[in-house]
Amino acid sequence: MTADDRDALIEAVTSAWRPLGSEGSVRPLSSWYDLDASGRLEAFEAAVELRRLEAAADPEGLSTTARAVLARIAREND
Repeated sequence: MTADDRDALIEAVTSAWRPLGSEGSVRPLSSWYDLDASGRLEAFEAAVELRRLEAAADPEGLSTTARAVLARIAREND
C-alpha cells in the first residue's frame, strides 16, 4: 500500500458518515479493515481531533457525529 493509499483510507474512516444496513443499522466502513493496527490508531486519533474541531466551530458545541446521533434518535421517536 502506498502512502497516498493509506492517507486516503484514513481520510475515509475519519468522516462521520457511515453506511446503513437494509434494516437501518449503522455499518462499519470497509476502509477500516484495510488499515493495519497503526493506521487504525492514526485514524482514530485524527477522528477525535476532527470531532473536537467540529464541536468548537458549532454554535451548540456538537460534532457531526453528535448531530447524526441526535437526528437518528429524533427520527426514531417520531
